[in-house]
Amino acid sequence: MTHLNPEDNMQRIILGAAALLLAIAFNLPFALLASSFDYPDILRRPAGEVLDAFAAGGAPLILTWYAFALSAVGLIFFAPTLALATADWARRPGLAVAAALMGALAGIAQAIGLFRWVFAVPALATLHADPATDAATRASLETAFTLLNGWGGVAIGEHLGQILTLAWVTLAALQALSTGQRFAKPGAAVAALAVVGIGIGLGEGLSIALGHEAPLLAMATVAGYLAFSLWLLVTGAGLIAHSFFPARQTL
Repeated sequence: MTHLNPEDNMQRIILGAAALLLAIAFNLPFALLASSFDYPDILRRPAGEVLDAFAAGGAPLILTWYAFALSAVGLIFFAPTLALATADWARRPGLAVAAALMGALAGIAQAIGLFRWVFAVPALATLHADPATDAATRASLETAFTLLNGWGGVAIGEHLGQILTLAWVTLAALQALSTGQRFAKPGAAVAALAVVGIGIGLGEGLSIALGHEAPLLAMATVAGYLAFSLWLLVTGAGLIAHSFFPARQTL
């Protein structure tokens, strides 16, 4: 059995804890948004309805979106660290670098999409909900929101973010398998479920662009990200377990 040095052990424990915390940081604001804002279903409702619901949510809703966006920012730092922090990266350097790059880009794309709810949507929602705003201005605000949601949300945050996320999860799972990490095989199985769900969900954005609603594809995306969260938990547990009980390494 291979014994890891104390520094590598500590790095794995920290990485494992970070993976567990990232899963919580992603799911807690998601659950709050689901209960207080009917997210993600509300995203496909008429723009005026979304803006009025957002305005009614006030500061707590904006802060919840900010917390959700910060989970994506966390991914920007977590993915490269996961890929490169321990000595394992040298066994498959190309795979490690690719995983680091895809994960960081996935975090950037998702953060861009989510931060629109903090720094762009509030102004639109406040003006839309103002009783003094006339019908023509409201219509313009709804058009602006639709364009913002389509570009910053569907195109960058969702579609591009999903492509990069499934690429990262695939590469990270392969890296774990190549280094004999604990729980690597169960983690790869969960990663496959995440990739399938997120990959199927990519069709939703294209369907919207073609003028069709695709609720089943939206459900696939949610299922894929639930599997993604489970993968983070399995990965975190595997890193911590590996620091105490290293798996056999084959050269």
